[in-house]
Amino acid sequence: MTLENGPVGRLLSRREVVVLVGTSAACLMVDSLLPYRALAGMSGPACVVRPEQTEGPYFVDEHLRRSDIRSDPTDGQVKPGTPLALTVLLSRLSAGDCQPLAGAQVDIWHCDALGVYSDVRDPGFNTVGKKFLRGYEITNERGEAKFLTIYPGWYEGRTVHIHVKVRTAPVARRSFEFTSQMYFDDAFTDRVHAEQPYVSKGQRSARNHHDRIFRRGGDQLMLAPTATPDGYATTFAIGLQLP
Repeated sequence: MTLENGPVGRLLSRREVVVLVGTSAACLMVDSLLPYRALAGMSGPACVVRPEQTEGPYFVDEHLRRSDIRSDPTDGQVKPGTPLALTVLLSRLSAGDCQPLAGAQVDIWHCDALGVYSDVRDPGFNTVGKKFLRGYEITNERGEAKFLTIYPGWYEGRTVHIHVKVRTAPVARRSFEFTSQMYFDDAFTDRVHAEQPYVSKGQRSARNHHDRIFRRGGDQLMLAPTATPDGYATTFAIGLQLP
């Protein structure tokens, strides 16, 4: 099995992880599109390969540490939309196990219910100075970075997604960065987007299989939200083999 040709969407056993680290570590640093792969770890010594994806044009390093990213700190306005509690769970692959990775910076950012990003100039909008739906957290001792946001909307040419960037703490001797995107099942999104404020945007022009970025590993980057009294909650686990 190799990272490039193997079945990347399934869990790896302890023995397979040891083999992966022992004989295929070099493959972790080689990808036809981007230089890194990540190993997504659930509880215990099980990992599954996650692909890195493009950062996109809308990352802004706001240095804005906060868990609830729904509001704009410039005016306190809260973006409307279905609440989504998102936990990014980081692990570090070591000796065949995925151990919690504490002290890492996790940034997330995405568009609002109408497809607009904050703090950028775009042909369709100018939101320079606004900071809604952006922020970072530092992982705790369990490797968790917790966020409260809204379910994203859509814009022309892209399926519904959330961006994520992981950076090791500045005290690390060598920096490490992992950037990717998180996606939703189309049928699930259809149900959420049938309600306000999403429905006022109209029918989506792109679904997962239409999106050229999604087609580069998006099926391995899916979120699976569950209902809560206020909206939805989901966890995205990423295990990293750091340099």
